[in-house]
Amino acid sequence: MIMIRPKIMGVLNITPDSFSDGNQFNSFESAVDQAKILSMTGADIIDVGGESTRPGAMRVSVEEEQARVIPVIREIAKLGLAQISIDTMNSSTAREAVAAGARIINDVSGGLADPQMFKVAAELGVYLVISHWRGHSTQMDSLNQYEDIAKDVSRELNERVELAIAQGVAREKIIIDPGLGFAKDMKQNWELVARLDELEKLGLPILVGASRKRFIAGVLDGDEPSTIGNERRDIATAVLTALLLQRKLWGLRVHNTLATSDAINIVAALREASAE
Repeated sequence: MIMIRPKIMGVLNITPDSFSDGNQFNSFESAVDQAKILSMTGADIIDVGGESTRPGAMRVSVEEEQARVIPVIREIAKLGLAQISIDTMNSSTAREAVAAGARIINDVSGGLADPQMFKVAAELGVYLVISHWRGHSTQMDSLNQYEDIAKDVSRELNERVELAIAQGVAREKIIIDPGLGFAKDMKQNWELVARLDELEKLGLPILVGASRKRFIAGVLDGDEPSTIGNERRDIATAVLTALLLQRKLWGLRVHNTLATSDAINIVAALREASAE
C-alpha cells in the first residue's frame, strides 16, 4: 500500500510573542533565513504569520501585521522556496499577501474574525484553510463547552464551509482544520485528535496543526506545560505525526519540518515493506 504523503506546512512566525518561537524571526533577515531552512528541511508550504494567537495574546494592528509579513512573503516568492500561505484573520492582509505571492489563506478564525474574509478569498480564487474557532486568544479558554467535541467541531466547521461556499469560495479550494488548542482544554484536544474520522465525513482536505501545543506538552511526565522546551515538544509532535498518518490528512502544520519529514519517511518505509 503506497502512502499518500501529507503536505508539510512549515510555521514562520514573524512576531515577538508567539508561544514557542516569539522574537526568533522578528527581523526580515532572520525570517527569510528561517524560510530557507524550512524549505531545505521538507516544507512544501511556508505559513507566514504576523500576529500571535497563543492564549492571552493581544491583537496587533493590521498595519503592523502587514509590515511584518508582506516583505518576507515577497522575498520568499522571489526566491521560489516553497508555496506560501498567509496566516491571518484579516481580509486586507490576506489580499496584500496574495498580491505579494501567497497562494493559500490560513484563517484560524474560520472567517469569524473578519466577515469579509470569505468574499476576499472567493474574489482572489486561492485556497482557503477554515479552522474551528470560537473566540480570540483573550477569551478562548472560556469557550470550551461541548456536548460531543468531535461532532460539535465537525458541525461548526461545516457551517463555516457552507457560508464560505455561499459567498463564492469554490468547495475544491477549501481545506478544514480542527483548530487544536483553540477553545479546547487538554482532554478535549486529545479526544478530537483521536476522532478525526468525524471531520473526514465532511469530505474535505484536512490540515492538522498540533505542533508544540499545550496539550502535547501537558502529557510529558506530568510536567507543567510551560516547563517543556521545544526539543521535547518536537519529539512528541513527530511521534503524533507518525500516528496521525493513519488518517487521510491533506497536511500537517509544524515548526520542525525536518522531524516531521523524518517521521513521514519512517512510516512510508514501514508501509512499503509490509506491502511487499
